[in-house]
Amino acid sequence: MPKFTPAIRVMIPAMLAPLALLALAAPGAAQMPMEQPGKPLPARVTAGTYTVDPNHTLIGWKVNHLGFNDYFGIFGMTTGTLVLDPAHPAAAKLDVTIPVSKVTTANAGLTAHLLRPGKDGGKPDFFGPDQADAHFVSTAVKVLPGGRSATITGNLTLNGVTAPVTIAANFSGAGMGMTKALTVGFHGSTTIRRSVFGLAGYVPLISDAVRLDITAAFEKK
Repeated sequence: MPKFTPAIRVMIPAMLAPLALLALAAPGAAQMPMEQPGKPLPARVTAGTYTVDPNHTLIGWKVNHLGFNDYFGIFGMTTGTLVLDPAHPAAAKLDVTIPVSKVTTANAGLTAHLLRPGKDGGKPDFFGPDQADAHFVSTAVKVLPGGRSATITGNLTLNGVTAPVTIAANFSGAGMGMTKALTVGFHGSTTIRRSVFGLAGYVPLISDAVRLDITAAFEKK
């Protein structure tokens, strides 16, 4: 049995005391988990006008590259409104603006290519540097059985061309957000053909079909 001086015998309990307190506190902390504020409960949704949360709304796009694999990118900083009444969901109105000039990819050179002007005064290969914002306005909402999914038909204006687009949308959650605003969230998806909007560069080497995956949050002010 090792022998300790009186000073060391006093220090050892003092050093162990904080560890003992942590051990006592840990079980209590484990019993108090944080809870996500958003839940997929339609009853939490109230009627009114909601605005897009631009910091948490993203539109991902995907094209096939040369038949080998898919390439991804993102549009962000979307703005707009959603007019919603849970008693009359088919009357919902969606109006959003997507700044094409803020397109992002994982490769800086490719992002620059998407936004560069055409060579020798010709048309850009893709969007070009002065591309106007895209704009989607709903014209009809069809709520599907169960009340948590819908098809949203509307007009998409992109590259100066307006064409109809239908989005498959799913309600994902509602609740009080971090900004203390009532928030609703949705996921959506659709496929468009970029040649319809005059963006036919490199078709068919790069697919004409573009898959759009949307995650959107709206705050009630």
